[in-house]
This record gives sequence, structure tokens and C-alpha cells, in this order.
Amino acid sequence: MCGRTACTLAPDEVSRACSYRSRGGQRREPRWREGDADKYRPSYNKSPQSMSPVLLSHRHFDKTAPVDECVLASMRWGLVPAWFKENDPKKMQYSTNNCRSENILEKKTYKDPLIKGQRCVILADGFYEWRRQEKDKQPFFIYFPQTKGTSEEKTEDEDDPMTSTRNKENSETACPPELASPDSTQGGEPGEWTGWKLLTMAGLFDCWTPPGGGEPLYTYSVITVNASKSLEGIHDRMPAVLDGEEEVRRWLDFGDVKSLDALKLLQSKNSLTFHPVSSLVNNSRNNSPECLQPVDLNSTKEPKPTASSKMMMSWLKSSAPSKRKDPDMGESPEEKEIKAEAQSKSAGGLQQWLQGANKKPRTK
Repeated sequence: MCGRTACTLAPDEVSRACSYRSRGGQRREPRWREGDADKYRPSYNKSPQSMSPVLLSHRHFDKTAPVDECVLASMRWGLVPAWFKENDPKKMQYSTNNCRSENILEKKTYKDPLIKGQRCVILADGFYEWRRQEKDKQPFFIYFPQTKGTSEEKTEDEDDPMTSTRNKENSETACPPELASPDSTQGGEPGEWTGWKLLTMAGLFDCWTPPGGGEPLYTYSVITVNASKSLEGIHDRMPAVLDGEEEVRRWLDFGDVKSLDALKLLQSKNSLTFHPVSSLVNNSRNNSPECLQPVDLNSTKEPKPTASSKMMMSWLKSSAPSKRKDPDMGESPEEKEIKAEAQSKSAGGLQQWLQGANKKPRTK
């Protein structure tokens, strides 16, 4: 299953991070649907009922749009079917946060959107999952592996994210967003994103309008599949991950790629990496970088960073808050007080971890 995610990029960064090539070979950055960028709130701990960035075909909103044009929208997590008759979506009697791939064609809630071609891609830094233990549950953060290209070959003295370079064979190399050059152009095209590689999860969406009239509500469900070999030790289910630009393109192309063919893209994949995190993330009110901090389950000492977790912490450390929306926006005074207390307790540990972020990653 998938019940918690993190998406910390600002709206403009999300757009650059999911740039794509059109059928003509030109690189494009999807624009946000009008007004939707303001509805999205970056968060280290995003739960159901919150608004998330979703990528989908622009033709869902404009029938005259080019067939290969994508657009970004803010949608609420937890699908509300168009046929729902109550005046309040909170009155739904069952959860639609996740949709099992094997049951899509059996349940009207999901079959209707699928037949209509209402396929989307949910964007996130990664997702959290909990492994059951004897007395409690251990949370993990799961995401696409992040690399720094040729900088991995540097010596310890040179191992600095400030000087990381792109790997020519991997255009989605990760480095701190403010240190990358996503705005560079080649022949008038946007440069390829060199920051954090976003996780792309297959989903279905629907549009519900209150029976008495009002603003339409766009909502989505994350499609899940059986867990891959690498993740089944944590949980028996995982999101249906779309790995690579071509899979994303085919999933969104509801015109040329029919529903049954699109469903073939929903496979368990061993393409994700993960690390254990603090139980701080258990409470969805906690919304800070500490939620993503790797912890060592076998030692009270500072954990040695792996290549991907080291890159994550370097990225978080060097991100410029002034360029991002404040994750606290929209929180009540009580929520801010709870969060401030949690941050004060864990700030020391995070600072120590960040100070050791330039250590060489553990070699296997």
C-alpha cells in the first residue's frame, strides 16, 4: 500500500523535474493548470486528503491541446467518484487512497475512470512504508536511486556536492537544485533537470461536483501492485512505479494506448532504494527534514550514509528555503506548536548528521 509520501519541491521545481520530450523531440516543461500551483503545499510528510502534484494529459482539460502535451494539476489524495451522491466527500464509507491493480476492472469506482482514460502520474520525492515488528512498526523512506555521475569517482577530499557533475549516460543525475543548472538552454530548449529524481507513480483520477453545485473537486488514487523482491521484506504491496519517460508517456497517452495495454505497464519493479527513518514520521503533523533523515537500526551511533541517502541529505541541506513555499502554510497554531516541539527535540541529531554528510559512502 501507499499511505504517506513526501514532495518537497516548489511548484516551479516540480515543473522542471518532470520535463519531457514531445513527439517532435523537443523538451518541454509542463505548465501548471491555472490556479493549481497555489493549491499545492510542499511537504516532508504528506498524507491522504492533502493536495499533491499530478501529471496528466492536457486534453483532459482542453480537447484542442496537442495529443502529447502534459499539464500539472493539484489533486486531493483519495478518489471521489463522479457518481458519488452525498454533498460531502468525507461521507464516503470506504478508502480510495489506493487501488489494487488486479481489481481495477472489478470495481466501478476505478473501472469508470479507467475506461474514460483518466490516467495520471502522482509525483513525489518518495513514499513511506512501515514494516511490522513484534512491538511496533519501523518506517522506511522509499525512492528512486539518486546518483551524482562522475563525482562518485572523486577522492574523499573532492567528494563535495558543490562540484558534482552530470553523468552523460544518465540525464536525471541528482544534485542540490540550487546548484544544478535546470534553466540552461540548448537551442532554445529548457535544460534537463539535474536535481532530485521524482518518483512517478501510476494513478487514476476523477472529477466530482457537489450535487447542489459548486467547484469541481479533482481527486486521485495510487495504483498498487505486489511488492518487488527488494521491498517485500517491508510490505507486501507497493505503488505501481512508472520507470522512465517512455513508461510515463504511454500511461498518460489515453488516445493511442488503450486501457488494457496501459494496465500491462503496472508491474512490480526492483528499481527502488530505501532507508529506515525515525518514528517522527508516524505523526502526519510532523513536517520537517527530520522525517527523511536515515537512522541506523543496529546502532545508537551516527549512521554512515549510503550513496543515495547521502545525496538526499546534501540536497536538503543546500536547498534554499527562500525559493520554496513554506511547508507550514495553512497549518493551525496548534499544529505549528506541535511541530516546533518535535523539531526542537530532533534538531541536534539532524545537525550532527548533516555535519558528517561529506563522508565517503559505505562500500559493499
